[in-house]
Amino acid sequence: MTKVFVSGCFDVLHSGHIRFFEEASQYGDLYVSIGSDKTVEELKHRKTLYNEQERLYMVSALKYVKKAFIAQGSGKLDFSNEIQKIQPDIFFVNSDGDSIEKRSFIESLGVRYVVSNRIPKDLLPIRSTTSIRQSLNL
Repeated sequence: MTKVFVSGCFDVLHSGHIRFFEEASQYGDLYVSIGSDKTVEELKHRKTLYNEQERLYMVSALKYVKKAFIAQGSGKLDFSNEIQKIQPDIFFVNSDGDSIEKRSFIESLGVRYVVSNRIPKDLLPIRSTTSIRQSLNL
């Protein structure tokens, strides 16, 4: 079976995340790398709403996810050790997470790099963690 790898914070789990996982899983078995509390704080300059163990539990419970784990590295490529261990066929990313640095690293491993279309499911509203946090004044 084809292995698909995604990475992210997934702090305020919402329908946009679920759709992202659903879309990624259409390519094969989905492996999800979750940023550690420390990495999220370093990159986003804020604490997570849910700690890494709670985020891991929520993401792991989703039917689209074959396996989820907390990335052991740091920075934007915090998943580098895990991706080399899993050896996926596809790295799936949304437009917010797309970067030249990430694309270059992934392609240097011989892994196909796919950017999500970000189309909400069945006319659901477009969701983002940033907009949710702003609406809640977090």
